Amino acid sequence: MSSSEVGELEAQEARLTLPRFTYEDAWTLGTLLVSLARERQAPVAIDVRRGAQQLFHCALPGSSADNDAWIDRKRRVVERYGESSFLVGARFRAKGTTFEASSRLDPDRYAAHGGSFPIGVEGAGVIGSVTVSGLPQAEDHALVVEALERLLSSYGSDAG
Repeated sequence: MSSSEVGELEAQEARLTLPRFTYEDAWTLGTLLVSLARERQAPVAIDVRRGAQQLFHCALPGSSADNDAWIDRKRRVVERYGESSFLVGARFRAKGTTFEASSRLDPDRYAAHGGSFPIGVEGAGVIGSVTVSGLPQAEDHALVVEALERLLSSYGSDAG
């Protein structure tokens, strides 16, 4: 992955900072992801958290307990770095190495593979994460980004 691709991922995160993130927003984001995944018959598990609290979880047909383990590993990367698991992995690849070889973190507990994205709130920073597991890592990442883009555009249509 090149430094320009890293830059694109950084810009994506900056663009997807939310004005707020409530319990209702967590439900909306989770159900948006379920709808998108069902449309595509994607065999994924979905997790939405604010801090340590799990606000939403869903496992769709074809997913397994393995996906829950991947969610935990990818989410820990977001919690540690404050950036998407895909971006963290991309940074290591852009330096000619891998997260597993160079992070000094236990690969049984941390995975810098696409699919976990920080929930950033204006004025508050990263307050949680949204994670998808079950597709190739770039597709997991893209699914989360699409749902966050839709959630963000819905704020503009709120009446209050």
